[in-house]
Order: sequence, then structure tokens, then C-alpha cells
Amino acid sequence: MTQIAHTPLRTWAALLGLTFSAFIFNTSEFIPVALLSDIGAEFHRTEAATGMLISVYAWAVMLLSLPLMVATTRFNMRRLLMVLIAMFAVCQGLSAIATDFHWLMAARIGVASTHAIFWSIISPIAIRLVDERHRPLALSMVVTGSSIAMVLGLPLGRVIGLWAGWRWTFGSIGVFAALTFIYLAFTLPSIPSPGRFSLRSVPGLWRNRALVSIYALALLIPSAYFICYSYIEPFLLQTARLTPHAVTIALMLYGGAGLLGSVAFSRWFNRNRPRFCSATMWGMALCMAILLPCATMAEAAVFIACLIFGMSTTAFNVAFQAEIINHSPAVAAAVSMSIFSGIYNLGIGSGTALGGLVCTHLSIDYIGLAGAAIALLTLLLWHLRVLRTA
Repeated sequence: MTQIAHTPLRTWAALLGLTFSAFIFNTSEFIPVALLSDIGAEFHRTEAATGMLISVYAWAVMLLSLPLMVATTRFNMRRLLMVLIAMFAVCQGLSAIATDFHWLMAARIGVASTHAIFWSIISPIAIRLVDERHRPLALSMVVTGSSIAMVLGLPLGRVIGLWAGWRWTFGSIGVFAALTFIYLAFTLPSIPSPGRFSLRSVPGLWRNRALVSIYALALLIPSAYFICYSYIEPFLLQTARLTPHAVTIALMLYGGAGLLGSVAFSRWFNRNRPRFCSATMWGMALCMAILLPCATMAEAAVFIACLIFGMSTTAFNVAFQAEIINHSPAVAAAVSMSIFSGIYNLGIGSGTALGGLVCTHLSIDYIGLAGAAIALLTLLLWHLRVLRTA
């Protein structure tokens, strides 16, 4: 830390590299959302069947996060990150040349295995690069990378997919990952392992009531909003009857609002943490509840709903990541984050699967209402049990 503190330019250059890596990982995770219709058309699959790319990816992360993170806690964190980015780039290339749906699914599971460790270590790496005073800024930079992925990466990937085919989107992500690897090779300093963490120590984390509350919300809230978000592209095309260009704008607004969510976190989170967390969840629930009525109105109504939805989602994500780090011992921070990531992705996969059932057995029109119903029940639990206990 002393050495890093004396070289602030290199520190900020390294944080910029972490921002780039967060950008590519977040773009890759959700790019099937923007390309769902095109991928399904090429492989002759319905939206619900193609949506399994999102569900299986999330479930793979859920299953792999904890064992892979525990297995790698003894490794130098810089070396581990570089290996992950290299594997990520290779798997993107395999996705681009997939000849059938099962090949594509296998390549996505490969990406998921890198994701399982990446999101467990990226925040701990960021805060170890700086002193305590700059930790909120370091976390915000990582979140900004994720947000820019939604405002630029996802729509840009969609534009590339519409112009040249979805395979070029995956190939482009792989190229950007390779460039990020080269950049970090020159800017990221060595970061020793925080210490080996044994699986025997995991039950101790489950005795932490604050962490257990966060984990419960990390399952329920993502389940709610991924019922809606995983199918937002076909919803906007079919129900809201937006043009493909307008859908791209809506996705950009969703992602751009994430930057506002990051700013809101840095300004207001520490003033009243429970109230801030409540506001993020209420924002998501209300946006999903009004999505269908907005779809019957002007385009502007849909755009406003996407804007508030994106801001609330990003603010929720960064707030609960901060809470995980706040309530975990330093040696267990990465493992606590891996459990959070695994549970969060269980929520993503479950929400996507439930959304597929809604599309198949009811109508894609109702994905927002279904997500809002679960979110409102979760908020009831939050206000009656979690806040009172806290």
C-alpha cells in the first residue's frame, strides 16, 4: 500500500483498467438480452428457449462462485485477474464461431466460470489499490464501468449485431478483452493474496445476521427484476411496438441511468443506508409495475420508466456490494462477495426462467407485473422483518 500511495498516477491508471474490465464483463453478461431475438431466429428457438442462455449462465456462476473463489484465495490477485481476462477472451471467440446452440451454451458456461471469480475479486482489488479515504471513489469507478456497459456496451453490441450479425458482437467483446489484458499488464501492480480462506470458515459467515439479510435480498430482488429485464428487448418490440432504433435508445437510457445511480450512491448512501436501500428497491418495483401501462402510451413514457429502472438497479447493486464489504472481515471479503455473486446469479437465473414461463403460458405483456409482484412481497419482508431486526 505504501508503494502504491507514492505513485498515484499508476494507481488511477490501474483503476481505469479495472473500470475497462468491469465494462467488458458486464457487457458480456447481459449481451444476450440485446440479441435475444436474433440468436433465437438463427437457431430456430423461441424467446423463452433462447433465454436459457441467461439462466444457465447465471446458474453456472451460482454453482461455481464459492468453490472457485475458495480454491483461488491463495493466489496473487493480479495474476488471478490476468488469467481470468485471458480465459474470458478465448471463450468470447468460441461464442463467435459457435455452429449450434449447444456450442454457444458451452462457450457461455466458460465465460460464466471466469465471471464467478471476477466479480468476487474486482471490488476487493479496487479498494486495496487506494487508501481508506478513496475507497468509495474506487468502488464507484468499478460500478461506473458496469454502468457504461449498459449505456454503451449493450447498445453498441446490439448495433453491431443488427449491422453485421450477433457473432461479430461476441468477437468484438473478445478483442476488447485482449486489449484490456495488455493495458492491465502494464498498469496493475502486484496485489498479494489477502490470505487463504478455508471452506470450514464459511459457516461463520452465515452466522453474521447482516450478511444473511443481504443474501436474502440478493436472491429475491434480482429474481423479481430479471423476470422483466431478461425479456425487455422483445417486450419493447412486441408490446410497446418500438422500432429497433427506439429499442436501442431505451437500452441506452437504462444503462446511462446507471451512472446517475452511481452518483446517488456516492452522495447519499452513507447519510442513511437503510433508507437508501429502500429507495432503490421501491424504484425497481414501481418501474416494473408501470411498464405495461407505459407501453400503451407514447415512447417518452417507456423511456422514462427505463431511466428510473436503470438508476434504481445500479444503485441497489453498488449499495449491497458496499454492505457486503462493510460487514465482512478483510480476509473473507472476496469469499463473502463470491457468495453474494452466487446467490445474486441464482436470482438472475430463476427470474429469467420465471419470465420465460410468463411469456410461454401467459403473455410477454405481463413480465413487468410479474416482477413487480415479487418485488413488492420482498419489500414487505424488508420493512416488517429486516429493518425491524436491524
